[in-house]
Amino acid sequence: MTSNNAFYAQSGGVTAVINASACGVIQTCRKYSDRIGTLYAGHNGIIGALTEDLIDTSLESDEAIAALRHTPGGAFGSCRYKLKDIETHRSQYERLIEVFKAHDIRYFFYNGGGDSADTCLKISRLSEHMGYPLQAIHVAKTVDNDLPITDNSPGFGSVAKYIATSTREAALDIASMCSTSTKVFILEAMGRHAGWIAAAGALASETNDGPPHMILLPEVPFDRQRVMAHIDAAVKKHGYCVVVVSEGARYEDGTFLADAGNTDAFGHRQLGGVAPTLAGMVKQDLGYKYHWAVADYLQRAARHLASAVDVEQAYAVGQRAVECALEGKNAVMPAIQRDSEDPYSWSIIDAPLERVANQEKFMPAEYIREDGFGINDAGRRYLRPLIQGEDFPPFENGLPKVAKLRLERITKKLPEYHL
Repeated sequence: MTSNNAFYAQSGGVTAVINASACGVIQTCRKYSDRIGTLYAGHNGIIGALTEDLIDTSLESDEAIAALRHTPGGAFGSCRYKLKDIETHRSQYERLIEVFKAHDIRYFFYNGGGDSADTCLKISRLSEHMGYPLQAIHVAKTVDNDLPITDNSPGFGSVAKYIATSTREAALDIASMCSTSTKVFILEAMGRHAGWIAAAGALASETNDGPPHMILLPEVPFDRQRVMAHIDAAVKKHGYCVVVVSEGARYEDGTFLADAGNTDAFGHRQLGGVAPTLAGMVKQDLGYKYHWAVADYLQRAARHLASAVDVEQAYAVGQRAVECALEGKNAVMPAIQRDSEDPYSWSIIDAPLERVANQEKFMPAEYIREDGFGINDAGRRYLRPLIQGEDFPPFENGLPKVAKLRLERITKKLPEYHL
């Protein structure tokens, strides 16, 4: 039995398919058990490594690990905890290396977005500086679809499918009642700086004339007068107006429409709900009856409506992460490459973390309609393949079945550590 153990952790907001990546990592580690010993999972992400709160995944049954593929949430616990810079908080990084040494961990797999890629890169550099052999591989994940290099980010296809489906279904509801009831429906989608998720609402209709009649993106400055005029025109033409708005919609000066005045653990501004803010404008400026909804956690937890393409890609990047480590690679992220659009095909490439960490990919101008209130055909061609296929979870007693893990902790070897 090899003593080269591995560590896996989940970071940031979870997705409907992050556990499919976990499944890919764990099953591939088990496949190469002659080269990888025990795979430990950090309880609550990188915090689990700092506090030596490690889960022994070898005690989980093959059946339970396979069930991760159709289980939403973060099976091992995630966290919003960004490691500070090495220069002023070196002790944190040295603590990580101490934990890895104590448990013979030589492979580090971190499943997250841009901030996680930065952490992974820093750990890779520090281990090299300290002379401790550790290969750090980033496993891509984010519903925001804002990671660079990769064509799309695992987790996005499923949330896009959910938003497009919800937009279509809600539009039918509004259309059936608009003559005597609600005239304007507003759906708020995630997306702080990039409008990919809100843009996916456009797939609810085959043409630009159908609902949603307006999509508000962070990439296009909000102009209240223009927005209200567009909503008013849609109501007069169709009898109702469906709006999908990104939580990060902002004014020309960069101010969010719904800035709550706080920041989260990553230093990002906390947003207070753009849908009710916009609804208030509709009431004040137009006087129309309205309804609004915030998809919130529902959009990223909806595994029952996951895109089959997304599930397959999430598993594939987890699998490839282990293969990268075994090939001796370090500080890389398995990324998705679009090889063909019609028919859609893709493959995995290895992206250097130097080009991924702390970078954001925004909706390109060539995907946005000239009026700024939606996407064009090029945007549709990019988005449509990502929501294809259904990968329904097994159901029991009318509800989706999920993985049931033991989550047994290892015995700690080091002194207690306080964050």
